[in-house]
Amino acid sequence: MQVPLLNERDIEFLLFQVFDTAEVLTRERYREHTRETINMTLQTARNVAEKYFFNHYAKGDAQEPVFDGKTVTTVAETRQAWSAFADAGFFAATCDFEEGGMQLPYIVMRAANAYFYAANPGTAGYCLLCIAAADLLETFGSDAQKAAYLAHMRCGRFTGTMALTEPAQGSSLQDITTRAKPAGDGSYRLFGQKMYISGGDHDLTENIIHMVLAKTVCPETGREGISLFICPKVLVNADGSLGERNDVALAGLLHKMGFRNATSTVLNFGEKDGAVAYLLGDLNRGLAHMFQMMNDARIAVGLFATALGYQGYNYSLLYAKQRKQGRTARPAKAQPRGAQVEIIEHADVRRMLLAQKAYAEASLAMTFYASVLFEDSRSARTAADREAAESLLDLVTPVIKSWPSKYCLAANDLAIQVLGGAGYTRDHLVEQYYRDNRLNPIHEGTEGIQAIDLLGRKVGAEGGAVFNRLMVAIRADLEVGAQDADPVVGEVTATLQDAVAALTRVTEALLPEIARDRTAALANAAVYLDFFGRVFAAWMWLKQALAAADSLRSGALATEEEHFYRGKLQAARFFARWELPKYQHETQILLQQYDEALSMPAEWF
Repeated sequence: MQVPLLNERDIEFLLFQVFDTAEVLTRERYREHTRETINMTLQTARNVAEKYFFNHYAKGDAQEPVFDGKTVTTVAETRQAWSAFADAGFFAATCDFEEGGMQLPYIVMRAANAYFYAANPGTAGYCLLCIAAADLLETFGSDAQKAAYLAHMRCGRFTGTMALTEPAQGSSLQDITTRAKPAGDGSYRLFGQKMYISGGDHDLTENIIHMVLAKTVCPETGREGISLFICPKVLVNADGSLGERNDVALAGLLHKMGFRNATSTVLNFGEKDGAVAYLLGDLNRGLAHMFQMMNDARIAVGLFATALGYQGYNYSLLYAKQRKQGRTARPAKAQPRGAQVEIIEHADVRRMLLAQKAYAEASLAMTFYASVLFEDSRSARTAADREAAESLLDLVTPVIKSWPSKYCLAANDLAIQVLGGAGYTRDHLVEQYYRDNRLNPIHEGTEGIQAIDLLGRKVGAEGGAVFNRLMVAIRADLEVGAQDADPVVGEVTATLQDAVAALTRVTEALLPEIARDRTAALANAAVYLDFFGRVFAAWMWLKQALAAADSLRSGALATEEEHFYRGKLQAARFFARWELPKYQHETQILLQQYDEALSMPAEWF
């Protein structure tokens, strides 16, 4: 089946009706852009994604990259997609015009990326890593480092990686063992092994620039810390030409359940005399620096999950409209000997489709909201507004990474169920969507890690001021919703109002408990994360319901437009009635501090 990538109308709705991208275009940096140029950019992204990324989505899964002991080979279409992405200028899209960029608003680039992620997340992963590594270099690199690597990454000649994890250390980065030793000439030599390094080797580009965390000793204080290093696969000469192969060796490729066209590698640094590397940023500030790339990647993971959940929804929706089986259960239409009906006529299929829509479209709104904050942190008109946006983004990042990863995977599970036995075969893409999406609850920090980050650090930041600022923003929309005449908006508002009050009460109760007994208070952090995400998603549905209701009141609409807005309201009501009330049980678990998991001895399992 030919399934559309995402939904153009939904993206337009989020950009210009739910979030105020038109206001962003009035800011000094973006005044040369108009809504028309934005639409042209998004159409280019969609066209490139459809033509060069989607064409090998299944092929890259069936013929995953291979390593012959010397070279990693991907399917040829992967390199064509990389070139098409580069030729369209997307590697430097958010950069200044003077640097060869498009000076594109971040929220628009996020929308463009959604098309690539929906078309082929494996291939798009290489692009994401290159952009994120280049942004890291631009923030912390010296002029000489930027001159050596940045332009090559922005044009797609080089790509980049994030090398954190080690065989014995996953999220516990403080315990890494990779070492960096000064070479006496300003450079360092790396010794150690990194694992699960996405894009760690491939045949797409001439060079790969690894961003590596390694332990160092400060020569002035003698204290050991973690620093961040630039370590190229191939050394770069002063004139930009490539020199000798660095002492970085591919130990092997990992064979994954999904996401197969993106290589996952084990890399050895320093099998011989040490891998040549250069300190990026300040000595022993590596973790702090790397968090820029990690947080960018976490928002991207949320968008990857969203795109896959959305595609599963699109696929199963189209299938349900075409597949005929059974007869309607409505007595007035029951015709046992008549023609079979499309399965979308069955109530349970509609339930599964509506749940997918509720999860995927809330998740897309979440990731766009993150992009609004990211944009405001850089181009809002006042320093206070920029700082407020940055702190809010820091607060919600673990939620935007985790909630779409969990619930868009659930959406993919439902998509398989809609197709029934056909969904369990490789004749349809829904099984690959599920396998590919299963990585995202793990990728860039598991749900448990994100939960501890949120409850153990983020909600208590600035004495709870940032959390309160988010609640104020939600309550502002609740006040608008309370005045709206639409009954669906009113119902969503009332239900969300109670949930926000409960979340505030739970948070205020847990924060002092964390100070008193951190282990016990964080034992159910994953429940808190789910609760927070559920409220967040409901807020996104309130925003969409408000915009939809306003549009329906605005005058005569084409039938297709009316259906679009009615669908938004129905999904908002579904979420408010079916999903949001689950917070009540989560409130009980958190306030009563149920300790069955914490108090279960290992010997009892």
